[in-house]
Amino acid sequence: MEKLQRIMHVDDADDIRMIIKITLEMVGGYHVDQFASGQDAVDNAAGCTPQLFLLDFMMPDMDGMETWNALRTLSGFENIPAIFVTAKAEENFSQTMLDKGALAVITKPFDPMNICDQIEQAWAKFLTDATSAG
Repeated sequence: MEKLQRIMHVDDADDIRMIIKITLEMVGGYHVDQFASGQDAVDNAAGCTPQLFLLDFMMPDMDGMETWNALRTLSGFENIPAIFVTAKAEENFSQTMLDKGALAVITKPFDPMNICDQIEQAWAKFLTDATSAG
């Protein structure tokens, strides 16, 4: 099983980026590349080697799905899965995102001490599904 080590996080909120970076690096032991917008992530992705995208859904200019779609057009990024973080708590929204291929949807406000577990559970399911599919 491939251990998750590198995450690209995109969120327009400075405080959320800070909380997630501290939590993922200090608690989860991940390497985290962060960007404040989808366009910034797309423009600077070349220096990154993420295994997973952690994307805010509601951002100005490019939302999380548009960001994921743009990132997947880049060489080497075509098959990188995404987890969305959103304040849109409606169950039908989460199901729509899952139907579009998201590994998971984490609702804001989230518990920083649980986010690593949520990411690990989604990653484990992704690996299991990938192994059984091929």
